[in-house]
Amino acid sequence: MSHVERLPRNRTYLMCPPEHFTVEYAINPWMDIEVAVDAGRALHQWEALRTTLTGLGHQVHVLDARPGLPDMVYSANGAFSVDGTVYGARFKYPQRAAEAAAHQAFYASSFSWRFVAPQQVNEGEGDFAYLPGAYGGLVLAGYGFRTDPAAHAEAQEVLGRPVISLNLVDPAFYHLDTALAALDDRHVTYYPGAFSPASQRVLAQLFPDALLADREDAEAFGLNLVSDGRHVILNTEATGMARKVRAAGYDPVHVDLSELKRGGGSVKCAVAELRA
Repeated sequence: MSHVERLPRNRTYLMCPPEHFTVEYAINPWMDIEVAVDAGRALHQWEALRTTLTGLGHQVHVLDARPGLPDMVYSANGAFSVDGTVYGARFKYPQRAAEAAAHQAFYASSFSWRFVAPQQVNEGEGDFAYLPGAYGGLVLAGYGFRTDPAAHAEAQEVLGRPVISLNLVDPAFYHLDTALAALDDRHVTYYPGAFSPASQRVLAQLFPDALLADREDAEAFGLNLVSDGRHVILNTEATGMARKVRAAGYDPVHVDLSELKRGGGSVKCAVAELRA
């Protein structure tokens, strides 16, 4: 990736506090029901992330947490929005199914956006990434563990943007946002080993100047990041990834999210971008 001046763009985000966050079940390799979550620490870390985003000039909406839905803190999974159109989520696992309705209610009460309830299983921004500056506006979409590939065609019809399907093959990286991230409107970073050989070739063709991560970066949830085009917010464990984004001209900003990692997520999982 060439080193040029990186310019931030103000964003609007959605977050949900971990008021009911626990690890009561295991639906990804990172979840361990034998290790208790420190609820107070999780809430403190979440608040530090929210404050970091607002301190950088971004707007953060807050979705009310609901009892019985411990994974609602991972607000990126509840929907995917592009140009004021919202493609809703339909979760694979019944433990999270009711989160979809909570997100739909938020959009109905907060925005006059078009909301489309899905027919196909998908987990929102967990498996969708939008790059408005790449090829006129491109959606990258993951499948293999959570989102049904049929949802990619459905999302393309709903959003009117080309959708590129990418096959995730490593269970440790069960969502696209654990293996790939948008650094700005047209540049990405990703861990090649999370994808099938064919999907690796697709990514290399579309993004020849991508910042490539290694397995250590991915296992530290270094790709589960949020970037405004200049400031790259990462968890404190992702030191190797921080060095790489700094070398590419971005400013890494660390936030400790060690408690949220117990549920299999980090910065990006906790932050949905709202795109008007």
